[in-house]
Amino acid sequence: MSKSSVFWQFSLDFYARPRVAGVCLQLQDSAGVDVNLLLYLLFIATHQREVSRDDVARLDALVKAWREQAVLPLRTLRRKLKTGIEPLPTRETESLRSAVKRIELDAERVEQETLERLAPPASLGVTSAQDAAARANLAAYGAFLSGLPAAPVGVLLEAFAQTQC
Repeated sequence: MSKSSVFWQFSLDFYARPRVAGVCLQLQDSAGVDVNLLLYLLFIATHQREVSRDDVARLDALVKAWREQAVLPLRTLRRKLKTGIEPLPTRETESLRSAVKRIELDAERVEQETLERLAPPASLGVTSAQDAAARANLAAYGAFLSGLPAAPVGVLLEAFAQTQC
């Protein structure tokens, strides 16, 4: 897998925007959002593609096993190492935590490249203006998850409006 995928680069750029990382993590922890899937929905909006709730369900199904069996266990371990695992103090496990963090990021990149390869933007949804597609795609994800809080979604849409091609 290539570290230079267009989607991966979009994700790195978008995630670095002010407030985006914080709201992504908030949505991940409070609403069960898969940040990689959320970013993909915004990425495909840059290609003027609007998807439905059923499309989101299909996209989620493509990466669900990988997320559950690779990404989430790595995230859980990384977070546990941050607060410590008895009897070892965190200072003795910090280098391991850093290594797990790098591997977790690689697992997320694999998930993203899988989405991009198995569901290229042109194969998804209907054509729509970028802003409309972003709003619709996040609404479809919210419908899939039984709701997303409006304030973080607003932050994402505001950041997205600043990234348009």
